[in-house]
Amino acid sequence: MDIRIGQGIDFHRLENGLDLWIGGVFITSEIGAVAHSDGDVLIHALCDALLGAAGLRDIGYQFPDTDERFRGIDSKILLRKVLDLLEINGFGLVNIDTTICLENPKISPHIESIKDSLS
Repeated sequence: MDIRIGQGIDFHRLENGLDLWIGGVFITSEIGAVAHSDGDVLIHALCDALLGAAGLRDIGYQFPDTDERFRGIDSKILLRKVLDLLEINGFGLVNIDTTICLENPKISPHIESIKDSLS
């Protein structure tokens, strides 16, 4: 078995009055991500890690923010497209581990929902 490892990272500016999505889960918060898509940093980082491991560039290349088809898109749709690209190119996902760096709101109450959303 050929094992490849990818690393992904994503940042979005946070502003008042916007939605906050993490791992496909809506998190009740006064702040949310400024983004072309739904701004789900966890899924974006996963997409980047998977694409990088497969040598398929990155999320910005595959789903450019200049393309109106991706405006406001649910990042779970992007993740599904990435998984399809991996399969087409002969790759599969074995395991993922993620780290979320966010002081507020607290993520721990949402971890099980995020795991369910991504499985």
